[in-house]
Amino acid sequence: MTTDRRPARRRAKTSLLLALTAAAAFGGFAATWIRESFQTPALAAPANTVVAPTVAALPVAVDGQPLPSLAPMLRKVTPAVVSVHSKQRVRVSPFGNDPFFRRMFPEMTQERINESLGSGVIVDAARGLVLTNHHVIEGADDVSVTLSDGRELRAEFIGSDPDTDVALMRIKADKLTALALANSDQLQVGDFVVAVGNPFGVGQTVTSGIVSAVGRSNLPGLGFQNFIQTDASINPGNSGGALVNLRGELVGINTASFNPRGSAAGNIGLGFAIPANLAASIMRQLNEGGTVRRGSLGIETQDVTPQIAQGLGLDQSYGAAITRVYPGSAAAAAGLRVGDVVVAANGQRVDNSAALRNFQGLQPVNSKVTLDVRRDGKPLQLSATLREQPRETAGGELDPRLAGAKFAELPESLRRQGVSGVLVEEVERNSRAARNGLRKGDVVLAGTMGEFGDLGGFRASFGERPPELWLRVWRNGRQGDLPMR
Repeated sequence: MTTDRRPARRRAKTSLLLALTAAAAFGGFAATWIRESFQTPALAAPANTVVAPTVAALPVAVDGQPLPSLAPMLRKVTPAVVSVHSKQRVRVSPFGNDPFFRRMFPEMTQERINESLGSGVIVDAARGLVLTNHHVIEGADDVSVTLSDGRELRAEFIGSDPDTDVALMRIKADKLTALALANSDQLQVGDFVVAVGNPFGVGQTVTSGIVSAVGRSNLPGLGFQNFIQTDASINPGNSGGALVNLRGELVGINTASFNPRGSAAGNIGLGFAIPANLAASIMRQLNEGGTVRRGSLGIETQDVTPQIAQGLGLDQSYGAAITRVYPGSAAAAAGLRVGDVVVAANGQRVDNSAALRNFQGLQPVNSKVTLDVRRDGKPLQLSATLREQPRETAGGELDPRLAGAKFAELPESLRRQGVSGVLVEEVERNSRAARNGLRKGDVVLAGTMGEFGDLGGFRASFGERPPELWLRVWRNGRQGDLPMR
């Protein structure tokens, strides 16, 4: 006997379809109700009427785990981050810097106050030590600090290092909060970081991101570099502020943001900070003596081009080729020779002369370094103990025709723009150097004795005084030769 089961199947399918339709309708109703609950203002309900809550509160935990928040950490960090307000008095004249007209019409010279805002970090509460950027307080006549609780304090300048953009100040106050310094050498790409500062002067602001890169050293126009790169927003006014890890420890001092259209265009996720280890090293030297002493190999180098690599029998066209070794230098003691090519320092690849110079500039005096060298095309490893090179020298000690002038190393930021030579730091009035035409701010590029890359090379070139002396000088964008008589 055959039984027709199709009606039963149809009834089952119909029941299932109705159930699905009802579920869909309820789901659509529920979704519509939830959406409208958020979009429609709540109305006052009559007394004794039970009303379903229109918006559920955010849970404090998920699966028994508290929701993550930076707030507890930031409550400890933000009191240590300060706003820095600097003032500089400048005298302006309609005649510019022309000294003749300034003397002739002194009544037309007026005083103007230039003001700037930045940030700083308290790193020692007992002594009131505050780290910030050199460019935040550069040339300032008066610097004040505003704490997160609103107290405004006068800041005492201790010292600064333009080549790493680190400055140290001291404030006197009770109940200060300081940040502990982390070991920034342990930072890794991908670590979470938080930037705290006073961007655009709007007030203390917190932004977050990750470490995008470490060891950045190829930025134009800045000094010795070993930057932490982050995508946490760093805008004008953040300079000198704190970059902290999720434990609230200081990993870096925010110093710069990069934007091809200029800083006024805003942040595009390319921010840079000075590592805490470097800042701490500079701070110790500034606090002890007010100046920074750097180690040096005592060499001049040039980039390794494909042609130079071929001539030296190298299988790669990178490194710094040594063109001069100064007598009595660390390089001479280590056995380095002209023609050697330095390809790595302390295991860090050296791409060119600028990279080797940058490496040396970040090392303190008496640092022991290991150099990977190529000599006659063969690998060689040498050890050197860096020695201090003079940062300035009196011209009269080199040659009587330069008496009255003081020469100094060029700022590293200027070297990053492709300038080499030495800076005329001071020229005494009516001195022999002044009568020969040298002026403060001149850059000496070369002379009778040839070209030189830095102050060490300039000094070494006077091993034998030339009978006739002339200097090639760069001044206000122009070059010219000055005879020294």
